[in-house]
Amino acid sequence: MKKVKLSYISNVTARKATFKKRKKGILKKVKELTILCGIQACVIVFIPFKSEVEVWSNPEGVRQVIKKYQDASVINQTKNVNQESFIMQRITKAREQLKKLRQENREKELTIDMFKYMKEKNLPDNLNVEEVKEINELIEKNSKDIEK
Repeated sequence: MKKVKLSYISNVTARKATFKKRKKGILKKVKELTILCGIQACVIVFIPFKSEVEVWSNPEGVRQVIKKYQDASVINQTKNVNQESFIMQRITKAREQLKKLRQENREKELTIDMFKYMKEKNLPDNLNVEEVKEINELIEKNSKDIEK
């Protein structure tokens, strides 16, 4: 048995023949699946060269399977996280992580400024009042840690 190359069949006659054979095989497999596993299943096939839809097992069976699917979808919808909410959760976590990293970087910059001050006994020129207060708090914190 040779392996079939999966690509579009440009010859219309060959494509129709292949469609007919493959459709028959799919219907057979679904029928076997329903019998062997005791499940409800259906097949809906749109036939483009005939502009019609074919269903298996019968229209009422298809309606029942679709109804069960829709009912199950409503029940599972609350359990499932849709893609948008998943991405929004990831963005929120990433923003929180960024905020934390910025705070850590800020503390490290202040520590560097603090050591410059302690070494030179002179504050860097580019500091504003708020930064001087932060350095002072950092010096007090480190002094308390040293005393401990």
